[in-house]
Amino acid sequence: MALTGRAAALALLGLVPVLLLPTPATAWWWLLATLILIAIDLLLAPVPRGLLLHRDEVGQVRLGESTATSLVVRNVGRRTMRGVLRDAWAPSAGATANRHPLRLRAQEQARLQTLLAPTRRGDRPADRVTVRSVGPLGLAARQSSIIVPGVVRCVPPFASRRQLPSRLAQLRQIDGRSAVRVRGQGTEFDSLRDYVDGDDVRSVDWRATARRQHLVVRTWQPERDRRIVLLLDTSRTSAGRVLDIPRLDSAMDAALLLAALASRAGDRVEFLAGDRGVRARVSGVSDRSQLLHQLVTTMAPLEPALVEADWRTLAGAVTGRSRHRALVVLLTSLEPAAIEEGLLPVLPGLVNHHRVVLASVADPAVQAAAADRSDAPHTYDAAAAERTRALRARTQEALHRLGVTVIDEPPDHLPVALVDHYLLLKREGLL
Repeated sequence: MALTGRAAALALLGLVPVLLLPTPATAWWWLLATLILIAIDLLLAPVPRGLLLHRDEVGQVRLGESTATSLVVRNVGRRTMRGVLRDAWAPSAGATANRHPLRLRAQEQARLQTLLAPTRRGDRPADRVTVRSVGPLGLAARQSSIIVPGVVRCVPPFASRRQLPSRLAQLRQIDGRSAVRVRGQGTEFDSLRDYVDGDDVRSVDWRATARRQHLVVRTWQPERDRRIVLLLDTSRTSAGRVLDIPRLDSAMDAALLLAALASRAGDRVEFLAGDRGVRARVSGVSDRSQLLHQLVTTMAPLEPALVEADWRTLAGAVTGRSRHRALVVLLTSLEPAAIEEGLLPVLPGLVNHHRVVLASVADPAVQAAAADRSDAPHTYDAAAAERTRALRARTQEALHRLGVTVIDEPPDHLPVALVDHYLLLKREGLL
């Protein structure tokens, strides 16, 4: 039960007869009449359970964008339903304009839309739908809350996609070259041409040279259909925030940009995410558009777990799929304790079979703190920042000695730095 503003106005209207006839009996008779009218109005109000509610499926939406959810309301009762309906969602779903006036005749239906602008990545569920049915006098209302399932999936924003056209142009330039001078691992034969100064003598085709009576070299082009494995760390180190963005989200952005570019290059992209075990996997997708769709859909519900990563399990998941050489990108934090205790012991086995790159989100605040020594408190902060940088540099050096390439960049630079390294490997025939 709920009272409306009319009930309050009716009660205040009783001041008029009380002023004209100032006796206690007048006030009591007016209050009794008001309560009777409210009770009658409440009995005549339709029951909210007389509504049938159905929610249309809500599609995916990128973080920072908006969508709408549709609720179909049908009055299966015999009386006209008047009142208001509130379509409630979790606060992070960003529901706006979710209060809808109702006036449905018997067997009539309406479609009500609520705007959603999620403020967090992941699955944002719907809460209860509350219906308030007002009586014919507008004094009282019946109220009931009904559970209508619904969820909106907010996928990563993929902000770095604006960098994709320029990197695709570089990729076309690499693939379109007539020769690759560095005959490295991951190249295949393309054609024969005359020798020019600067060509690698190891590329000379001596049989063709003997036939033509002048030096002829083989040209090579980067191989396609290479295997790229993206391993996303969802352990406690991914929960930290850099520039008010979770490290996990920044790593997802870098993974999406590399996956988009590698799939355009004809390489096979696999995705793994986990901490103590594998929590998500995408593999065997050949269609480029389907690959990105599956990646963002798989990444959306991932959240950091406050546990240490079990790198033996994660590395085993990489090598267990195939023994063929691959580019393995570890998207994790360059935290000295976590790297030295968990990752370093398993890296030798991984590096022996694959080319390994570690991509980490750097915090610009550490560098800024190290440079600010304006007073005593800031000097102490600078000393702590310098120690942090020294520990990270020591860990990075240890990784380099094992043959791991480390890319440690701020969130907005990491995706670009990662794909530039991938293009460098393509250009030099090392992939």
